[in-house]
Amino acid sequence: MTINDPIADALTRIRNANMVKHENVSMPHSNLKEELIKVLQKEGYVESYVVEEKNNFKFINVTLKYHNNQAVITGLQRVSKPGLRVYSKAKNMPRVFDGMGIAVISTSKGLMTEKEARTNKLGGEVLCYVW
Repeated sequence: MTINDPIADALTRIRNANMVKHENVSMPHSNLKEELIKVLQKEGYVESYVVEEKNNFKFINVTLKYHNNQAVITGLQRVSKPGLRVYSKAKNMPRVFDGMGIAVISTSKGLMTEKEARTNKLGGEVLCYVW
């Protein structure tokens, strides 16, 4: 089975694990997914992650974060898709729930939140919203 949109696959795995209150979720490794998880960890949406390798196959094991038995991540939405890419200039960066959530942006300086992109005056592809 080939996955046409690995970011959407990663977000769906996290969303599904959150709904059934799993502590960990595992997904195939890619540098882009690892950077996405790193941004989520820095922003406090996931507890931690580790890259493991078994039989020459790398995967990312993500430890999800809960507060009072409720998932910290209440929503994940893929914005830019392979069939319809969504880009934004620095001054037009989207705000997720009036600043209560984040938008993950792929810029020329790597993945970052929309706040960091606005501060650094960088535009880029809007990958997803997290709240």
